[in-house]
Amino acid sequence: MSAERFEKKKTIDLRKKHIGPSCKIFFSHDPIKIVQAKGQYMYDEKGQRYLDCINNVAHVGHCHPDVVKAGAQQMELLNTNSRFLHDNLVLYAQRLQATLPDKLSVCYFVNSGSEANDLALRLAWQYTGHKDIITLDNAYHGHVSSLIDISPYKFHQSSDAEQNQYVHVAPSPDVYRGKYRGEHPDPATAYADEVKDMVQRVHKKGGKIAAFIAESLQSCGGQVIPPQGYFQQVAQHVREAGGIFIADEVQVGFGRVGTHFWAFQLQGEDFVPDIVTMGKPIGNGHPMSCVVTTKEVAEAFMSSGMEYFNTFGGNPVSCAIGMAVLDVIVKEDLQGNALRVGRYLTNLLEKQKEKHPLVGDIRGRGLFVGLELVKDRLKLTPATAEAQEVIYRLKEQYILLSADGPHRNVLKFKPPMCFTTEDANLVVDKIDHVLTELEEALGLKSHNALSVENESSKRKLPTDENGHQYHSGLAHNRSSQGVPQQTNQTNQTPLDITLPTNRVRAVT
Repeated sequence: MSAERFEKKKTIDLRKKHIGPSCKIFFSHDPIKIVQAKGQYMYDEKGQRYLDCINNVAHVGHCHPDVVKAGAQQMELLNTNSRFLHDNLVLYAQRLQATLPDKLSVCYFVNSGSEANDLALRLAWQYTGHKDIITLDNAYHGHVSSLIDISPYKFHQSSDAEQNQYVHVAPSPDVYRGKYRGEHPDPATAYADEVKDMVQRVHKKGGKIAAFIAESLQSCGGQVIPPQGYFQQVAQHVREAGGIFIADEVQVGFGRVGTHFWAFQLQGEDFVPDIVTMGKPIGNGHPMSCVVTTKEVAEAFMSSGMEYFNTFGGNPVSCAIGMAVLDVIVKEDLQGNALRVGRYLTNLLEKQKEKHPLVGDIRGRGLFVGLELVKDRLKLTPATAEAQEVIYRLKEQYILLSADGPHRNVLKFKPPMCFTTEDANLVVDKIDHVLTELEEALGLKSHNALSVENESSKRKLPTDENGHQYHSGLAHNRSSQGVPQQTNQTNQTPLDITLPTNRVRAVT
Protein backbone atom coordinates (compact mmCIF):
# COMPACT_ATOMS: atom_id res chain seq x y z
CA MET A 1 0.00 0.00 0.00
CA SER A 2 1.38 3.38 -1.02
CA ALA A 3 0.41 5.03 2.27
CA GLU A 4 3.16 3.19 4.12
CA ARG A 5 6.41 5.15 4.38
CA PHE A 6 8.24 3.08 6.99
CA GLU A 7 8.40 -0.53 8.00
CA LYS A 8 6.17 -1.23 10.99
CA LYS A 9 9.10 -1.55 13.41
CA LYS A 10 10.44 1.88 12.46
CA THR A 11 6.99 3.41 12.87
CA ILE A 12 6.85 1.95 16.38
CA ASP A 13 10.36 3.17 17.18
CA LEU A 14 9.60 6.68 15.94
CA ARG A 15 6.37 6.74 17.92
CA LYS A 16 8.22 5.80 21.09
CA LYS A 17 10.77 8.53 20.39
CA HIS A 18 8.51 11.42 19.44
CA ILE A 19 4.99 10.72 20.75
CA GLY A 20 4.07 11.21 24.40
CA PRO A 21 4.14 7.92 26.32
CA SER A 22 0.66 8.58 27.72
CA CYS A 23 -0.78 8.37 24.19
CA LYS A 24 -1.90 4.76 24.27
CA ILE A 25 -2.72 2.61 21.25
CA PHE A 26 -4.77 -0.51 20.72
CA PHE A 27 -3.15 -3.91 21.23
CA SER A 28 0.02 -2.35 22.61
CA HIS A 29 1.96 -5.64 22.71
CA ASP A 30 1.37 -6.10 18.97
CA PRO A 31 -0.21 -2.97 17.50
CA ILE A 32 -1.85 -2.89 14.10
CA LYS A 33 -0.53 -0.47 11.49
CA ILE A 34 -3.48 0.79 9.48
CA VAL A 35 -2.79 2.44 6.13
CA GLN A 36 -6.18 2.47 4.41
CA ALA A 37 -9.87 2.10 5.22
CA LYS A 38 -13.20 1.91 3.42
CA GLY A 39 -16.70 1.37 4.70
CA GLN A 40 -16.58 -0.88 7.77
CA TYR A 41 -13.12 -2.23 6.91
CA MET A 42 -9.57 -1.19 7.72
CA TYR A 43 -6.40 -2.45 6.01
CA ASP A 44 -2.91 -2.91 7.40
CA GLU A 45 0.40 -2.38 5.59
CA LYS A 46 0.25 -5.90 4.20
CA GLY A 47 -3.21 -5.43 2.73
CA GLN A 48 -4.89 -7.55 5.42
CA ARG A 49 -8.50 -6.52 5.90
CA TYR A 50 -9.97 -6.02 9.39
CA LEU A 51 -13.65 -5.71 10.22
CA ASP A 52 -14.01 -2.55 12.29
CA CYS A 53 -16.49 -2.85 15.17
CA ILE A 54 -14.90 0.03 17.09
CA ASN A 55 -15.09 3.23 15.05
CA ASN A 56 -18.12 5.31 15.91
CA VAL A 57 -16.01 8.14 14.43
CA ALA A 58 -16.24 6.89 10.84
CA HIS A 59 -19.99 7.14 11.26
CA VAL A 60 -21.16 6.65 7.67
CA GLY A 61 -18.18 4.46 6.78
CA HIS A 62 -14.46 5.07 6.44
CA CYS A 63 -13.51 7.43 3.60
CA HIS A 64 -17.07 7.65 2.30
CA PRO A 65 -16.72 9.03 -1.26
CA ASP A 66 -19.50 11.60 -0.85
CA VAL A 67 -17.93 13.01 2.30
CA VAL A 68 -14.43 13.02 0.83
CA LYS A 69 -15.69 14.74 -2.33
CA ALA A 70 -17.58 17.42 -0.40
CA GLY A 71 -14.51 18.28 1.68
CA ALA A 72 -12.14 18.28 -1.29
CA GLN A 73 -14.38 20.44 -3.47
CA GLN A 74 -14.89 23.04 -0.75
CA MET A 75 -11.17 23.04 0.08
CA GLU A 76 -10.41 23.82 -3.57
CA LEU A 77 -12.82 26.73 -3.43
CA LEU A 78 -12.34 28.27 0.02
CA ASN A 79 -11.45 27.53 3.61
CA THR A 80 -11.01 30.42 5.98
CA ASN A 81 -11.52 31.82 9.45
CA SER A 82 -15.09 31.30 10.60
CA ARG A 83 -15.42 34.98 11.45
CA PHE A 84 -16.02 35.72 7.78
CA LEU A 85 -19.60 35.53 6.54
CA HIS A 86 -20.25 32.27 4.69
CA ASP A 87 -23.40 30.40 3.66
CA ASN A 88 -22.11 26.94 4.63
CA LEU A 89 -22.22 27.86 8.31
CA VAL A 90 -25.85 28.94 8.39
CA LEU A 91 -26.98 26.22 5.98
CA TYR A 92 -25.48 23.53 8.15
CA ALA A 93 -26.79 25.07 11.37
CA GLN A 94 -30.27 25.16 9.83
CA ARG A 95 -30.11 21.51 8.78
CA LEU A 96 -28.68 20.35 12.10
CA GLN A 97 -31.34 22.22 14.06
CA ALA A 98 -34.05 20.54 11.99
CA THR A 99 -33.10 17.21 13.60
CA LEU A 100 -33.60 18.62 17.12
CA PRO A 101 -36.55 19.89 19.18
CA ASP A 102 -37.49 23.48 18.29
CA LYS A 103 -36.30 24.78 21.66
CA LEU A 104 -32.71 23.86 20.78
CA SER A 105 -32.05 26.47 18.12
CA VAL A 106 -28.66 28.14 18.68
CA CYS A 107 -25.42 26.52 17.52
CA TYR A 108 -21.78 27.02 18.49
CA PHE A 109 -19.40 25.16 16.19
CA VAL A 110 -16.11 23.93 17.62
CA ASN A 111 -13.56 21.25 16.76
CA SER A 112 -13.85 18.29 19.13
CA GLY A 113 -16.17 16.67 21.62
CA SER A 114 -13.93 17.86 24.44
CA GLU A 115 -14.14 21.43 23.20
CA ALA A 116 -17.92 21.13 22.92
CA ASN A 117 -18.34 19.88 26.49
CA ASP A 118 -15.97 22.51 27.84
CA LEU A 119 -18.02 25.23 26.16
CA ALA A 120 -21.24 23.66 27.51
CA LEU A 121 -19.91 24.07 31.04
CA ARG A 122 -19.08 27.73 30.34
CA LEU A 123 -22.61 28.29 29.05
CA ALA A 124 -24.09 26.64 32.16
CA TRP A 125 -21.94 28.65 34.57
CA GLN A 126 -22.79 31.92 32.85
CA TYR A 127 -26.52 31.24 32.48
CA THR A 128 -27.10 30.08 36.06
CA GLY A 129 -24.47 32.05 37.92
CA HIS A 130 -23.83 28.84 39.84
CA LYS A 131 -20.70 26.69 40.06
CA ASP A 132 -21.50 23.11 41.10
CA ILE A 133 -21.74 20.33 38.52
CA ILE A 134 -23.33 16.89 38.96
CA THR A 135 -21.88 14.11 36.83
CA LEU A 136 -22.37 10.34 36.75
CA ASP A 137 -20.04 7.69 38.05
CA ASN A 138 -17.88 6.15 35.30
CA ALA A 139 -18.68 9.09 32.98
CA TYR A 140 -16.24 10.36 30.37
CA HIS A 141 -16.72 13.80 28.80
CA GLY A 142 -13.30 14.70 27.39
CA HIS A 143 -9.62 15.30 27.96
CA VAL A 144 -9.30 19.02 28.77
CA SER A 145 -8.81 20.08 32.40
CA SER A 146 -12.42 21.12 33.05
CA LEU A 147 -13.67 17.76 31.73
CA ILE A 148 -11.22 15.53 33.55
CA ASP A 149 -12.76 17.08 36.68
CA ILE A 150 -16.22 15.78 35.67
CA SER A 151 -15.05 12.44 34.23
CA PRO A 152 -14.80 9.83 37.00
CA TYR A 153 -13.76 7.33 34.31
CA LYS A 154 -10.51 9.30 34.22
CA PHE A 155 -9.94 10.77 37.67
CA HIS A 156 -10.80 7.55 39.50
CA GLN A 157 -7.88 5.89 37.67
CA SER A 158 -5.39 8.23 39.30
CA SER A 159 -4.58 7.34 42.89
CA ASP A 160 -3.37 10.86 43.69
CA ALA A 161 -6.14 12.75 41.89
CA GLU A 162 -8.11 15.11 44.11
CA GLN A 163 -11.77 15.52 43.22
CA ASN A 164 -12.86 19.08 42.48
CA GLN A 165 -14.97 20.37 45.39
CA TYR A 166 -17.57 21.70 42.95
CA VAL A 167 -18.04 18.33 41.23
CA HIS A 168 -20.49 15.79 42.62
CA VAL A 169 -20.73 12.21 41.38
CA ALA A 170 -24.14 10.55 41.23
CA PRO A 171 -24.55 6.79 40.76
CA SER A 172 -24.57 5.54 37.19
CA PRO A 173 -28.14 4.48 36.30
CA ASP A 174 -26.99 0.93 35.58
CA VAL A 175 -29.89 -1.49 36.07
CA TYR A 176 -27.64 -4.54 35.65
CA ARG A 177 -24.75 -3.87 38.02
CA GLY A 178 -25.71 -0.65 39.78
CA LYS A 179 -27.35 0.21 43.09
CA TYR A 180 -30.88 -0.27 41.74
CA ARG A 181 -31.26 -3.18 39.34
CA GLY A 182 -33.78 -4.70 36.99
CA GLU A 183 -35.85 -6.27 39.75
CA HIS A 184 -36.39 -2.83 41.37
CA PRO A 185 -39.99 -1.64 40.85
CA ASP A 186 -38.93 1.84 39.69
CA PRO A 187 -35.19 2.22 39.09
CA ALA A 188 -35.63 5.49 37.18
CA THR A 189 -37.13 7.21 40.21
CA ALA A 190 -34.66 5.58 42.59
CA TYR A 191 -31.65 6.80 40.62
CA ALA A 192 -33.22 10.24 40.11
CA ASP A 193 -33.83 10.50 43.87
CA GLU A 194 -30.08 10.01 44.34
CA VAL A 195 -29.57 13.18 42.31
CA LYS A 196 -32.30 14.97 44.26
CA ASP A 197 -30.61 14.06 47.54
CA MET A 198 -27.27 15.22 46.14
CA VAL A 199 -28.76 18.59 45.21
CA GLN A 200 -30.05 19.01 48.75
CA ARG A 201 -26.66 18.13 50.24
CA VAL A 202 -24.94 20.65 47.97
CA HIS A 203 -27.38 23.35 49.06
CA LYS A 204 -26.84 22.58 52.74
CA LYS A 205 -23.13 23.18 52.22
CA GLY A 206 -23.78 26.52 50.55
CA GLY A 207 -23.33 25.38 46.96
CA LYS A 208 -25.61 25.93 43.97
CA ILE A 209 -26.13 23.57 41.03
CA ALA A 210 -25.14 24.91 37.62
CA ALA A 211 -25.73 21.75 35.62
CA PHE A 212 -26.22 18.04 35.50
CA ILE A 213 -24.26 16.50 32.62
CA ALA A 214 -24.66 12.97 31.30
CA GLU A 215 -23.92 10.96 28.21
CA SER A 216 -27.30 10.05 26.79
CA LEU A 217 -26.03 6.46 26.84
CA GLN A 218 -22.85 5.84 28.83
CA SER A 219 -20.12 4.47 26.57
CA CYS A 220 -16.84 4.21 28.47
CA GLY A 221 -18.93 3.39 31.52
CA GLY A 222 -19.92 0.10 29.88
CA GLN A 223 -22.72 0.72 27.37
CA VAL A 224 -25.19 1.70 30.10
CA ILE A 225 -28.78 2.40 29.04
CA PRO A 226 -30.58 4.67 31.56
CA PRO A 227 -34.09 3.54 32.54
CA GLN A 228 -36.82 5.48 30.76
CA GLY A 229 -38.04 8.44 32.78
CA TYR A 230 -34.73 8.94 34.57
CA PHE A 231 -33.66 12.03 32.62
CA GLN A 232 -37.07 13.69 33.00
CA GLN A 233 -36.98 13.38 36.77
CA VAL A 234 -33.34 14.43 37.04
CA ALA A 235 -34.03 17.47 34.87
CA GLN A 236 -36.92 18.44 37.14
CA HIS A 237 -34.78 18.23 40.29
CA VAL A 238 -31.89 20.10 38.70
CA ARG A 239 -34.03 22.84 37.15
CA GLU A 240 -35.87 23.39 40.43
CA ALA A 241 -32.43 24.02 41.94
CA GLY A 242 -31.67 26.61 39.25
CA GLY A 243 -29.46 24.35 37.13
CA ILE A 244 -29.69 23.06 33.58
CA PHE A 245 -29.39 19.69 31.86
CA ILE A 246 -26.53 18.94 29.44
CA ALA A 247 -26.89 15.87 27.17
CA ASP A 248 -23.58 14.61 25.79
CA GLU A 249 -24.25 12.98 22.40
CA VAL A 250 -20.60 12.86 21.29
CA GLN A 251 -20.55 9.06 21.22
CA VAL A 252 -24.15 8.13 20.41
CA GLY A 253 -25.77 10.80 18.23
CA PHE A 254 -26.68 11.02 14.55
CA GLY A 255 -29.02 8.03 14.30
CA ARG A 256 -26.84 5.39 15.97
CA VAL A 257 -29.62 4.26 18.30
CA GLY A 258 -31.84 3.46 15.30
CA THR A 259 -35.26 4.48 16.57
CA HIS A 260 -34.26 8.12 16.98
CA PHE A 261 -31.70 10.54 15.61
CA TRP A 262 -30.53 11.50 19.10
CA ALA A 263 -30.12 9.11 21.99
CA PHE A 264 -31.69 11.49 24.53
CA GLN A 265 -34.94 11.07 22.58
CA LEU A 266 -35.13 7.48 23.84
CA GLN A 267 -36.37 8.96 27.11
CA GLY A 268 -39.52 10.28 25.41
CA GLU A 269 -40.84 13.32 23.58
CA ASP A 270 -41.43 15.12 26.87
CA PHE A 271 -37.70 15.35 27.56
CA VAL A 272 -35.63 18.14 26.02
CA PRO A 273 -32.15 19.01 27.37
CA ASP A 274 -31.07 22.62 27.77
CA ILE A 275 -27.78 21.94 25.97
CA VAL A 276 -26.76 19.15 23.60
CA THR A 277 -23.15 18.50 22.69
CA MET A 278 -22.02 16.49 19.68
CA GLY A 279 -18.78 15.44 18.00
CA LYS A 280 -17.03 12.35 16.54
CA PRO A 281 -19.66 11.17 13.99
CA ILE A 282 -20.61 14.72 13.02
CA GLY A 283 -17.72 14.92 10.54
CA ASN A 284 -17.08 11.21 9.87
CA GLY A 285 -13.51 11.60 11.10
CA HIS A 286 -13.06 15.25 10.20
CA PRO A 287 -12.39 17.29 13.38
CA MET A 288 -15.57 19.20 14.08
CA SER A 289 -18.20 19.37 16.79
CA CYS A 290 -21.08 21.48 17.98
CA VAL A 291 -22.95 22.78 21.01
CA VAL A 292 -26.67 23.44 20.53
CA THR A 293 -28.66 25.29 23.14
CA THR A 294 -31.66 27.55 23.73
CA LYS A 295 -31.94 31.26 22.94
CA GLU A 296 -32.11 32.00 26.65
CA VAL A 297 -28.83 30.29 27.43
CA ALA A 298 -27.14 31.85 24.39
CA GLU A 299 -28.30 35.35 25.30
CA ALA A 300 -27.03 34.93 28.85
CA PHE A 301 -23.65 33.89 27.48
CA MET A 302 -23.56 37.03 25.34
CA SER A 303 -24.51 39.22 28.30
CA SER A 304 -21.20 38.40 29.98
CA GLY A 305 -19.64 40.95 27.65
CA MET A 306 -16.93 38.52 26.59
CA GLU A 307 -16.77 37.95 22.84
CA TYR A 308 -16.68 34.31 21.77
CA PHE A 309 -15.10 33.15 18.56
CA ASN A 310 -13.53 29.97 17.28
CA THR A 311 -11.05 30.24 14.43
CA PHE A 312 -11.82 26.90 12.82
CA GLY A 313 -15.17 25.95 14.32
CA GLY A 314 -17.76 26.05 11.55
CA ASN A 315 -15.29 26.80 8.77
CA PRO A 316 -16.57 26.29 5.19
CA VAL A 317 -14.87 22.91 4.72
CA SER A 318 -16.09 21.49 8.02
CA CYS A 319 -19.65 22.56 7.31
CA ALA A 320 -19.53 21.09 3.79
CA ILE A 321 -18.39 17.80 5.28
CA GLY A 322 -21.07 17.97 7.98
CA MET A 323 -23.79 18.45 5.38
CA ALA A 324 -22.45 15.54 3.34
CA VAL A 325 -22.64 13.30 6.41
CA LEU A 326 -26.29 14.25 6.94
CA ASP A 327 -26.96 13.58 3.25
CA VAL A 328 -25.43 10.10 3.42
CA ILE A 329 -27.36 9.18 6.58
CA VAL A 330 -30.59 9.96 4.74
CA LYS A 331 -29.62 8.65 1.29
CA GLU A 332 -28.40 5.29 2.58
CA ASP A 333 -30.98 5.02 5.36
CA LEU A 334 -28.24 4.47 7.91
CA GLN A 335 -30.50 5.20 10.86
CA GLY A 336 -32.83 2.49 9.61
CA ASN A 337 -29.86 0.20 9.06
CA ALA A 338 -28.73 0.82 12.64
CA LEU A 339 -32.17 -0.22 13.86
CA ARG A 340 -32.43 -3.35 11.73
CA VAL A 341 -28.85 -4.59 12.05
CA GLY A 342 -28.68 -3.55 15.71
CA ARG A 343 -31.74 -5.65 16.54
CA TYR A 344 -30.33 -8.55 14.55
CA LEU A 345 -27.00 -8.29 16.37
CA THR A 346 -28.70 -8.07 19.76
CA ASN A 347 -30.79 -11.16 19.01
CA LEU A 348 -27.67 -13.10 18.02
CA LEU A 349 -25.95 -12.06 21.22
CA GLU A 350 -28.98 -13.01 23.33
CA LYS A 351 -28.64 -16.53 21.95
CA GLN A 352 -25.02 -16.52 23.10
CA LYS A 353 -26.24 -15.60 26.57
CA GLU A 354 -28.41 -18.72 26.56
CA LYS A 355 -25.44 -20.80 25.46
CA HIS A 356 -22.48 -19.36 27.36
CA PRO A 357 -22.29 -18.99 31.15
CA LEU A 358 -19.66 -16.27 30.75
CA VAL A 359 -22.24 -13.94 29.17
CA GLY A 360 -23.96 -11.97 31.91
CA ASP A 361 -25.89 -9.25 30.11
CA ILE A 362 -26.72 -7.95 26.64
CA ARG A 363 -27.81 -4.33 26.38
CA GLY A 364 -27.91 -1.61 23.80
CA ARG A 365 -29.87 0.36 21.26
CA GLY A 366 -29.30 0.25 17.52
CA LEU A 367 -25.61 -0.12 16.70
CA PHE A 368 -24.56 0.70 20.25
CA VAL A 369 -24.44 -2.65 22.03
CA GLY A 370 -22.64 -4.05 25.05
CA LEU A 371 -21.97 -7.66 26.01
CA GLU A 372 -20.94 -7.95 29.67
CA LEU A 373 -18.90 -10.98 30.68
CA VAL A 374 -19.10 -12.31 34.23
CA LYS A 375 -17.69 -15.30 36.07
CA ASP A 376 -20.76 -15.56 38.28
CA ARG A 377 -24.21 -14.45 37.20
CA LEU A 378 -25.43 -14.15 40.78
CA LYS A 379 -22.45 -12.27 42.20
CA LEU A 380 -21.78 -10.47 38.89
CA THR A 381 -18.07 -11.19 39.28
CA PRO A 382 -16.45 -9.31 36.36
CA ALA A 383 -14.75 -11.57 33.80
CA THR A 384 -12.10 -8.98 33.01
CA ALA A 385 -9.34 -11.32 31.90
CA GLU A 386 -11.75 -13.29 29.75
CA ALA A 387 -13.03 -10.13 28.05
CA GLN A 388 -9.49 -9.12 27.16
CA GLU A 389 -8.80 -12.61 25.88
CA VAL A 390 -11.80 -12.37 23.57
CA ILE A 391 -10.57 -9.03 22.24
CA TYR A 392 -7.13 -10.37 21.41
CA ARG A 393 -8.46 -13.59 19.91
CA LEU A 394 -10.79 -11.61 17.64
CA LYS A 395 -7.91 -9.38 16.58
CA GLU A 396 -5.99 -12.47 15.49
CA GLN A 397 -9.02 -13.31 13.31
CA TYR A 398 -9.04 -9.79 11.83
CA ILE A 399 -11.94 -8.40 13.82
CA LEU A 400 -11.45 -5.22 15.86
CA LEU A 401 -13.53 -4.91 19.01
CA SER A 402 -12.89 -3.13 22.31
CA ALA A 403 -13.76 -3.74 25.96
CA ASP A 404 -14.60 -1.11 28.54
CA GLY A 405 -16.63 -0.34 31.62
CA PRO A 406 -15.33 0.14 35.17
CA HIS A 407 -14.15 -3.48 35.20
CA ARG A 408 -13.05 -3.64 31.52
CA ASN A 409 -15.38 -6.60 31.06
CA VAL A 410 -17.95 -5.17 28.60
CA LEU A 411 -17.43 -5.93 24.91
CA LYS A 412 -18.41 -2.77 23.04
CA PHE A 413 -20.05 -2.73 19.62
CA LYS A 414 -20.14 0.73 18.01
CA PRO A 415 -19.15 0.10 14.37
CA PRO A 416 -19.62 2.34 11.34
CA MET A 417 -23.30 2.62 10.51
CA CYS A 418 -22.89 0.64 7.28
CA PHE A 419 -22.35 -2.50 9.39
CA THR A 420 -24.36 -5.42 7.94
CA THR A 421 -26.12 -8.55 9.13
CA GLU A 422 -23.32 -10.56 7.48
CA ASP A 423 -20.82 -8.66 9.60
CA ALA A 424 -22.89 -9.37 12.70
CA ASN A 425 -23.00 -13.08 11.85
CA LEU A 426 -19.23 -13.19 11.42
CA VAL A 427 -18.41 -11.42 14.69
CA VAL A 428 -20.87 -13.35 16.82
CA ASP A 429 -19.78 -16.66 15.30
CA LYS A 430 -16.17 -15.87 16.21
CA ILE A 431 -17.17 -14.80 19.73
CA ASP A 432 -19.11 -18.05 20.08
CA HIS A 433 -16.02 -20.09 19.21
CA VAL A 434 -13.73 -18.11 21.51
CA LEU A 435 -16.13 -18.33 24.46
CA THR A 436 -16.58 -22.06 23.87
CA GLU A 437 -12.83 -22.64 23.95
CA LEU A 438 -12.35 -20.43 27.00
CA GLU A 439 -15.13 -22.14 28.94
CA GLU A 440 -13.85 -25.59 28.05
CA ALA A 441 -10.30 -24.66 28.99
CA LEU A 442 -11.38 -23.13 32.28
CA GLY A 443 -13.67 -26.00 33.17
CA LEU A 444 -16.82 -23.90 33.19
CA LYS A 445 -20.27 -25.38 32.88
CA SER A 446 -21.42 -24.97 29.33
CA HIS A 447 -25.13 -24.29 29.83
CA ASN A 448 -28.10 -24.02 32.19
CA ALA A 449 -26.05 -22.49 35.00
CA LEU A 450 -26.69 -19.28 36.87
CA SER A 451 -23.26 -19.40 38.44
CA VAL A 452 -20.23 -19.88 36.27
CA GLU A 453 -17.69 -19.55 39.04
CA ASN A 454 -15.64 -22.73 38.54
CA GLU A 455 -16.06 -25.12 41.45
CA SER A 456 -13.56 -27.72 40.40
CA SER A 457 -10.28 -26.11 39.42
CA LYS A 458 -7.83 -23.36 40.16
CA ARG A 459 -5.01 -22.12 37.99
CA LYS A 460 -3.41 -18.96 36.71
CA LEU A 461 -3.26 -18.41 32.99
CA PRO A 462 0.29 -17.66 31.82
CA THR A 463 0.88 -14.04 30.89
CA ASP A 464 3.27 -12.17 28.67
CA GLU A 465 5.07 -8.93 29.52
CA ASN A 466 1.84 -6.93 29.07
CA GLY A 467 -0.29 -9.18 31.22
CA HIS A 468 -1.76 -10.78 28.11
CA GLN A 469 -2.80 -14.37 28.70
CA TYR A 470 -1.42 -16.87 26.25
CA HIS A 471 -4.15 -18.96 24.74
CA SER A 472 -2.45 -21.27 22.25
CA GLY A 473 -4.07 -24.66 22.62
CA LEU A 474 -6.46 -23.68 25.43
CA ALA A 475 -9.28 -25.70 23.97
CA HIS A 476 -7.29 -28.65 22.68
CA ASN A 477 -4.40 -29.17 25.09
CA ARG A 478 -5.92 -28.63 28.48
CA SER A 479 -4.00 -31.37 30.26
CA SER A 480 -0.66 -30.12 28.95
CA GLN A 481 -1.36 -26.67 30.41
CA GLY A 482 -2.22 -27.99 33.83
CA VAL A 483 -6.00 -27.57 33.53
CA PRO A 484 -7.64 -30.38 35.47
CA GLN A 485 -10.71 -32.11 34.12
CA GLN A 486 -13.98 -31.19 35.78
CA THR A 487 -14.87 -33.38 38.76
CA ASN A 488 -17.74 -33.79 41.17
CA GLN A 489 -15.81 -32.31 44.07
CA THR A 490 -17.54 -29.41 45.78
CA ASN A 491 -14.86 -28.09 48.09
CA GLN A 492 -12.51 -26.66 45.50
CA THR A 493 -11.39 -23.04 45.39
CA PRO A 494 -13.10 -20.91 42.70
CA LEU A 495 -11.19 -20.18 39.51
CA ASP A 496 -8.42 -17.65 40.00
CA ILE A 497 -7.28 -15.71 36.94
CA THR A 498 -4.54 -13.13 36.93
CA LEU A 499 -6.15 -10.00 35.50
CA PRO A 500 -4.27 -8.14 32.76
CA THR A 501 -3.32 -4.56 33.53
CA ASN A 502 -2.15 -3.27 30.14
CA ARG A 503 -4.46 -4.52 27.46
CA VAL A 504 -7.02 -3.01 25.15
CA ARG A 505 -8.05 0.53 25.98
CA ALA A 506 -11.24 2.17 24.85
CA VAL A 507 -11.63 4.37 21.84
CA THR A 508 -13.49 7.38 23.14
